Amino acid sequence: MPNGLLDASSLRVHPEGAALQLTIPWYRSLWLSSVTSLAVRIDDEPVEEADLAFELDGVRYAVGDLPAQSDVLWYLQSHPVLVVRRDEPIALGETADVVIHGELRLPYMQIAPGADGGPGVYVPNVVHQELRLTATDHDAAPVGLETAVPPAPVDDERDPFRLGLTLYSASAEFRAGWYDFDGLLDRVAELGIGPGIEIVASQMLPTYPRVSGDFERTWRAAFDRHGFAASSFGANLDMGRRRDRDMTPDEEFEVSELLFQGAKRLGFPLVRIQSAKPDLLRRLLPVAEQLDLKLAYEIHAPSGPNAPEVLRIRELYAELDSPLLGFVADFSATMHAMSPTLLRAVSRAGLDDEAVARLQEIWATDEPMRARQEEFIAYLRGRGFDPGRLGAFAHLAFNMHGHVDPREWADIMPQILHVHAKFYDIDDTGQEPAIDYPELVRVFVEGGYRGYWSSEWEGHAFAELGEVDPLALVRRQHDLIRASMRRAVQPA
Repeated sequence: MPNGLLDASSLRVHPEGAALQLTIPWYRSLWLSSVTSLAVRIDDEPVEEADLAFELDGVRYAVGDLPAQSDVLWYLQSHPVLVVRRDEPIALGETADVVIHGELRLPYMQIAPGADGGPGVYVPNVVHQELRLTATDHDAAPVGLETAVPPAPVDDERDPFRLGLTLYSASAEFRAGWYDFDGLLDRVAELGIGPGIEIVASQMLPTYPRVSGDFERTWRAAFDRHGFAASSFGANLDMGRRRDRDMTPDEEFEVSELLFQGAKRLGFPLVRIQSAKPDLLRRLLPVAEQLDLKLAYEIHAPSGPNAPEVLRIRELYAELDSPLLGFVADFSATMHAMSPTLLRAVSRAGLDDEAVARLQEIWATDEPMRARQEEFIAYLRGRGFDPGRLGAFAHLAFNMHGHVDPREWADIMPQILHVHAKFYDIDDTGQEPAIDYPELVRVFVEGGYRGYWSSEWEGHAFAELGEVDPLALVRRQHDLIRASMRRAVQPA
């Protein structure tokens, strides 16, 4: 997903001078408190902060007041405007050179918790764009989607896994408004993808973290229409929602309980949890028992099944001894190379061939993730390259790509309750160039796994909008998984 606040249609006429229609520079909704700062230049003239106003859902905020808005959601599909006061309003069709610099933090990606009641440290996202824009009164048209997609193969009852996807795979297109919720599910059905549907609550719920009656009715109608099945409900914890402090344990429990209730209303059997803090999990387990929900902690890059933090969770699970507790296996943890989609993105952001090669060398070492991040950032600074030019990529290149041996999943196979079949690319041979799917299928078939494999295209974090059709890619990945698992179950 382009790391941008603006696109080609962002400059709009406005009676006070001009307006910039903004897109959230992330793949899930964020609280307005996530916005640290916004600065604008137009035709090489800096705009004073006092002449900027952020307007969302009819409410206007001073830019300096945004970090205090911890109860206001910037929903993924919302496009607020940044009003720019000018003596001479911009006219329709007029062009201007616009520079915008925004700094955000991601409130659910905690680097370090706060000390003594203070705020923690969170992954930053820096956005810097320089665009020549023409004032317009309409949005850019969607790019055409693939139509030459062959019909999906017929499911075979002997297939060991059920297939589906997380709607997160179409984050960029949903964010841009190419689909509403019904249209997105219609496209999934048209391509023969399913039956399992997974959502990330913070993406799809306009009233996040609550499930509204309107959303529930839309959801159930679409499922009845297409014969889908709810597979996994993704729950995040925005520990850094407030700027002055992290969430308290009681707040973490209250938000989690609210999300669990929403998952139950929508018919999900499983919640993907982000936190497995012992005290929190002990409080949440009776709620899960009452609602008959499985709780699965996601093992995601850069961790693996035997990482120290996961071993501690495994020990806690052994103590609690509940069949409702398990794991989501995310294949970002078990990659053998960095994805070509990521490498193209950092090249577009300014890395030369030497820096791209050095990034891959550092990634491939066995140093801890944080040490590899710091080594790469120090390398960039040593070459006079501002890591901020990469936005969050200088961090996410390591957070989102792990290189644990795929065979380690066998160590916890009985506790794997759901699979995120993460992928970034499908090449001309039908393979994922950075993730060994035939090997992963073999490990899970031999390990006796028989649940959902939920396709999760995360190339949207790095690809330009319209660069590929992600749902068509999911279909190709399903073809790869089907072929791999049917080979794996053939008699020797």
